[in-house]
Amino acid sequence: VQLVESGGDLVQPGGSLRLSCSASGFTFSRYYMSWHRQAPGKERELVARISVNGRTTDYADSVKGRFTISRDNTKNTVYLQMNSLKPEDTAVYRCRGSSGSYDYWGQGTQVTVSS
Repeated sequence: VQLVESGGDLVQPGGSLRLSCSASGFTFSRYYMSWHRQAPGKERELVARISVNGRTTDYADSVKGRFTISRDNTKNTVYLQMNSLKPEDTAVYRCRGSSGSYDYWGQGTQVTVSS
């Protein structure tokens, strides 16, 4: 089982990034997918999650209206489009796949928002 995130970078405030998480080794289309982040000295935070068919999404209040989660079950990939980035969005972003019985995490990708 693998979840591999990509797309993290250094970006200026107000900028945009698109994170990707490519999954393998499990039946992606049967798993809820989510993005989480953790900044230094802070607890891990759920950023966004998406249902197995992509029709239902949920966001942390801190990112509502700026971030969009989506998935492509034909490519076994979940995305996080991040717009209007703020310095407080700086963190390691990890994706997670969960079912009723199993829970998988990626290693993470660093997002740094700074001028």
